[in-house]
Amino acid sequence: MAEPPAKKPRTEAGEAETPAPAPAIEAAEPEPEVEKEADAKPLSGPSVSGPVTFYTQDTTMNVMKSSAGNMLVPLTDGGLTYLCAGARANVGIKSGRYCFEFKIVEFLNFVEDTNARLRVQVPRTQLRVGVATEGSCLFVGETVDSVGFDSEGHFLHNKTKTACSQKYAADVVTVVLNLEEGSENANTISLFKNGQRASPPQPLPDNLKGKALFPAVTFKNVSVQYNFGPSTLASLPFKCHTVAEAAKADVTKLAEPKGQGEAIFPVCLPDEGTFDWLDMFLEQNPSYAELSDRAILQWAERSGITKATGYNVRSSNDKPEMGFGVMHLDDYSIRRALQSVVPLQGRNVVVMEVKSNLLKEERKELVSKFAGLPLKKKAVVMMKSPPAAFKKRSQELALKQKQEAVNLEHQAKLAEEKRQRLAEKKAKELEKQKAKVARRVEKEKAVIAKKVEFEKKKAEAKEAGLTEEQMKEQEAQNAQELEAIMADSGSEDAAAEEAAEEDPMDEDPPTAELTDEEKQRTFRKLQVPDLTTYTFNTNFMKFSLPEKDEGFDEISFDWAKEGACQSFMKEWKQQLKTTTRVEDIKPGEWFNGRFREWQKTLQSWHAKANGYKALIAKKAAEKQAREAKRAALAAAKEAKEKAEAEKKAAAAAAAAAAAAAAAAASAEGEKKEEGTEEGTLKEEAKEEEKEEVKEEKEEKEEDLESDANEDEAAAGAAADFEEMDVFAVEDITDIGRGQPLFSAFGFEDWTMMSLRYEFHLLCHSFRKDVDDPDRIGIHLEHLPFYYNKYYKKTLNHKLYGVDTVGELLDMFRDTVFISKKTKVLEPMLPEELESSGIFVMLTEAARRDRNIRFDLGDESAKLKLSQPGVGSMGMVPQAPAMVRPVVPVRPLTPAGVRPGFPVAGASPAATYRPPAPVPVPVRPGQPWTGAPGNNTWRPQTAWRG
Repeated sequence: MAEPPAKKPRTEAGEAETPAPAPAIEAAEPEPEVEKEADAKPLSGPSVSGPVTFYTQDTTMNVMKSSAGNMLVPLTDGGLTYLCAGARANVGIKSGRYCFEFKIVEFLNFVEDTNARLRVQVPRTQLRVGVATEGSCLFVGETVDSVGFDSEGHFLHNKTKTACSQKYAADVVTVVLNLEEGSENANTISLFKNGQRASPPQPLPDNLKGKALFPAVTFKNVSVQYNFGPSTLASLPFKCHTVAEAAKADVTKLAEPKGQGEAIFPVCLPDEGTFDWLDMFLEQNPSYAELSDRAILQWAERSGITKATGYNVRSSNDKPEMGFGVMHLDDYSIRRALQSVVPLQGRNVVVMEVKSNLLKEERKELVSKFAGLPLKKKAVVMMKSPPAAFKKRSQELALKQKQEAVNLEHQAKLAEEKRQRLAEKKAKELEKQKAKVARRVEKEKAVIAKKVEFEKKKAEAKEAGLTEEQMKEQEAQNAQELEAIMADSGSEDAAAEEAAEEDPMDEDPPTAELTDEEKQRTFRKLQVPDLTTYTFNTNFMKFSLPEKDEGFDEISFDWAKEGACQSFMKEWKQQLKTTTRVEDIKPGEWFNGRFREWQKTLQSWHAKANGYKALIAKKAAEKQAREAKRAALAAAKEAKEKAEAEKKAAAAAAAAAAAAAAAAASAEGEKKEEGTEEGTLKEEAKEEEKEEVKEEKEEKEEDLESDANEDEAAAGAAADFEEMDVFAVEDITDIGRGQPLFSAFGFEDWTMMSLRYEFHLLCHSFRKDVDDPDRIGIHLEHLPFYYNKYYKKTLNHKLYGVDTVGELLDMFRDTVFISKKTKVLEPMLPEELESSGIFVMLTEAARRDRNIRFDLGDESAKLKLSQPGVGSMGMVPQAPAMVRPVVPVRPLTPAGVRPGFPVAGASPAATYRPPAPVPVPVRPGQPWTGAPGNNTWRPQTAWRG
């Protein structure tokens, strides 16, 4: 048996000695990669002439180039600190292998608020180096025309990032572009950091092969030093020529801009090819930069700044909302800074301001920013008929836009079909699983049944005395039967799996085509207008063509001559006057005065209607009192007759009893005396009864005569009222017996009369307040807008039971109408009226006409106004303007007496109390106060002292 291992000796502290560490095994260092780039051979032939640098036109507007030291510095005022700067060199490499260097020499630190840090997720400082084609985007890696490396260690191309290199900061970074035929690294680009390789060679995209590639740099909040040679800042592991040493045959050098720069101010009518012309111009003239809010948004998007609402959501193209949620990005500090700096750079620029370039004062202000500088200030006017090339491009863009919409719709349709297929597939899979489980259960039941059957047969075989061979044969047969059951189940599962359907292949979207109407359009219709509706409506009348005295060096009319443009703009304005609204119109004194008078008149009519209805109610109450009195008298008479009958019956019974009791008395004198006294009493009773009957008859005849007179008068008045000519009435407040012409008005009649007058007054007031003979009236489309402007309330045609404003106006054809030619609201009544009673007459005539039509079976004659406080599903709709609900009549009190106070001349305890209010319906049609649109009424159920 082996001896146990010896115990470890303890140290003085009582612990075992620590075993000596095992000798470390040195890890084998990876073999350094063999640099495949060979030393460059001496160049032959002439080299590139002139300096390799950055032209101003090939830099973003926030780049300032140092006069010495080869440095590029970004502007960081306000929102510019969030935007990237970009530059592209003037020499492009076509062949050979060349290098160029960049180095961050300064980090520009700034105080950034927390909100901005949360919303702007891109690094505060960054540097991208690479190459790009001529005229491409100035931001490295943003499009298919450039590639490069960023300071975070990514390779960039067409907005995609691939981790491939080391990060760098204040290091010398060298870019090696290898276009050398036959080289192992041909058509690759590599990055070196402080002279050491920082990334493996990255192959160039196919679309960049065979093109001249220009050194490019993109940076933010850093100052960058650039070096194109001939010497290098950091030595590479191999010899490589710099761009400044390049052979003339291997490169393409851009011509240096000569002469003064040019600032172009396009003058175009809104939505008539403005930005389409600009895009076409910039494509043909890549040396020009766009100075506009649209360009600033595109710049922010390419700088990696996210926008919560997205970059396509905007109210106008000329002045889109920034909406970044960052103060310095939303305060338009970028625009102000660029308008100050760009004129100093001497670059070619297009100042794209649609509205400002059409307004003389704003035009002069823009041009003044370029005054005193060696820049040519040119106004380019594009109006009337564009050239054929522009029309063709406009059609192409319209077709492209329509095709994109068709593609989106097709994709949505495919996505929905796919979703339905997946749902159906999931349901089928569920059914298959259920069927599979059911088959498994059936199989298990069959197996159990077979086993029970086999055991029974086995027991019977033993009893029958079968031999072992016979038993084995029977067991083998049983096993075969079980295998057959299992095989059938497996075949069913396999068949179910084979029956699975394959997803159909996606179809290509249909090809979009322009309609005949779209082909006839000169300018395509954009999804977003150039100007907002308010801006357009408040400024288009002030649009003008540029003039030399505004500071322009040249004015060019590209589409039509100056005279034709002047005539076109005049006709354009005239046409718009009837279709655009006056945003800043205000009701004048004439309107306010007439409207106040109407309100006072309407209030007096309401009071008159209330008084007449109170009188009718009083007469009805008196009649009801008389009927009640007659009923009481009849009841009293009936009670009296009943009492007398009972009295007579009692007297007869008493007389019979008295006769029986006095049977023994036979004195003839006594009997005679009693008969005489009883006869006297009967005569007196008969006389009293006759007097009462006579009085009752007289009272009944008087009541019947009074009721007959009242009924006859009421019937006669009703017949006269319905038959009278409403337009022949001299006094609408009393057509006879104190009855006003508007006595039959209901809620809907007061509402319609108020709206009838409001439309009449609005027509005439608009012409006075607009003070423009070319604006002949209110366009149908803008009627709700002007109605709200004048009456401070919404014109909701739905409350009047119609679907459109035009249908609502059809209900007032006796007052206003819509011109078929101009679609303008025209009045039927003159401006000056002798009395406002004409509106009562018109309303009463309309009421009678509706009643007649309704009686003849015309259901459409019935008004469907929404009465305040009554709505569908328990909801209270907005009441039509200037309509109050039914309120009771305020009771009259003695002159100088306040309710609840003693009445003069009465006893101290006598106190006046208002009678119970009579709920007489009042259909007011306007607010209580004289201020237009004051709808602050509250419904009341009783008058409160």
